Amino acid sequence: MQFNVRPYICGALGRIDPETLGALASAGPRVRPALQTAEAALFSSAPLPPYHRAEGSFAFSWGERRPAGPGDWITVAETYETPGLIGDGDRVTLHAGGLGLVDLYYVRLGEAVYFSSLIRPLLGLVPVEIDWAAWASIVQVTFPLGDATPYQGIKRLPGSSALVFAQGRLATERRLPRWLRTEPFETWIGAGEILEILHEVYKDYDGRRLLVPVSGGYDSRLLASVAVARGADVESWTTSPDDGTDTDIAFAKAITGELGIPHRVVTQDAADYPADAQEVARRLEYLTPHHAWYAPFAKEVHGAGRTLVDGLAGGPLLKNFMVSGAALEARTQAERSAAVLGSLSLGAPSMPFLSKAAAKWMEETVREQFAAATSMLHGHRAELPLSVLHTRTVRGIARSAVNLVGPEASFAAPFIHPDFFDAALSVGVARKDKGRFYREVLHAANPRVAALPSTNVVKQPLRRVPLRSAAAPARAYAHRMLDVVATRLPGMLSEELHEVVAGGPDALTRFNGWNDRFWVRGLVLFGLWLSDFENDLADVAPPF
Repeated sequence: MQFNVRPYICGALGRIDPETLGALASAGPRVRPALQTAEAALFSSAPLPPYHRAEGSFAFSWGERRPAGPGDWITVAETYETPGLIGDGDRVTLHAGGLGLVDLYYVRLGEAVYFSSLIRPLLGLVPVEIDWAAWASIVQVTFPLGDATPYQGIKRLPGSSALVFAQGRLATERRLPRWLRTEPFETWIGAGEILEILHEVYKDYDGRRLLVPVSGGYDSRLLASVAVARGADVESWTTSPDDGTDTDIAFAKAITGELGIPHRVVTQDAADYPADAQEVARRLEYLTPHHAWYAPFAKEVHGAGRTLVDGLAGGPLLKNFMVSGAALEARTQAERSAAVLGSLSLGAPSMPFLSKAAAKWMEETVREQFAAATSMLHGHRAELPLSVLHTRTVRGIARSAVNLVGPEASFAAPFIHPDFFDAALSVGVARKDKGRFYREVLHAANPRVAALPSTNVVKQPLRRVPLRSAAAPARAYAHRMLDVVATRLPGMLSEELHEVVAGGPDALTRFNGWNDRFWVRGLVLFGLWLSDFENDLADVAPPF
């Protein structure tokens, strides 16, 4: 990992122990001091000048967008989606971004917090202990919830939250971000107005060489259409999402052909899948089983010399992605929360994967975690899309742009720009149902491109292609990792899955369905983690 665009950072605030701070600073990538005071320390892998400095005060940030000037921490966080460290003479504040897209992890030891943009360097400060609640959500929902990480002693600073050291004491501070302080009443903004805002957002990228990956869906064709309309220097690439159809590639060729932009297909090799899966798992610090398919694409982006334009958050903001009919029709908070969690969770596999005790404990634990992670959204007019954004989008989907493309290459996420985000959120969920409003926006952007077939509403027969993640090399790798889980934690898996594992790699060919594949990937990720930390884990006794 090369920190070319976004630096690696670490540091501390509070009653800092110099020896502990030194251990942290030497545990990760090479860093240099950016700030050292009695109550705060900040180290960075690249020069990190403050965006504000005056006598007795300072302000640093390390996200993709740099603040224009000083402000209170929540304004900086929600406007620029950046973590940072702010001191005003009376208090020192370490804050996450508004959504928390850029990771910030920490360990609390006494009256000091030691923080890092990577988990690994913090492992030298605390024992390696399993956080079973985190793994429950990683396996069942494909990402952790709230502040959880796979490690009991290491937490993630959630979006719109901060750690504050003032008057000799540490405290946690949570604020409502802009989109929760003011409920977005339906303003009947039109598709043309949304498009005008998107054009304004694109002005931030004027003069840059852009790479807009086109997948055949709504988000990418809208972003590509606007880039072309603005006369940008733009290319488009597509790769297989390893979904068994490669419809994305076929549709992307039609879209880029209509737009008249250079298009390239980044190919993948089934033999490379095990290495890609392990590399992505370790680079994403075992937080999600997503994105193994993205590895070859991300490596190519690193050498492209272009800013990747990512459609992050487009689905929840513009087309009710992951919002089911049951959630729209729910009459009580409990029904609404259950429906959203049901959409985010994996469906039932074709056979039991977990033992009855493990399944029951995990379901209850994930339900409690989800309720806590989304409690501040309850009753809000935009609760449904925001529930998806604050959980799946931030903790799972954003990892491809933030952690696989970055920090080597720069990425832009136009849909989370404050102006676009607020405007899209003001459009009521009823208008977005079944993609109606999104199609209006696409038609306003480019009617010919809007009319082309889309993977959101497939309009032609699917051509089946072999799954890279189900080929012989992937099966052998998956079997090794499942065997690790079966051997170390036999009570976690069902008798049926134990029989499949005993049957060898080829027995996994029975798992062809979407849910089955993701259940396998989650347990394989867990097996890799157990293998990688075998010598560090003193106890893996489960709570079920």
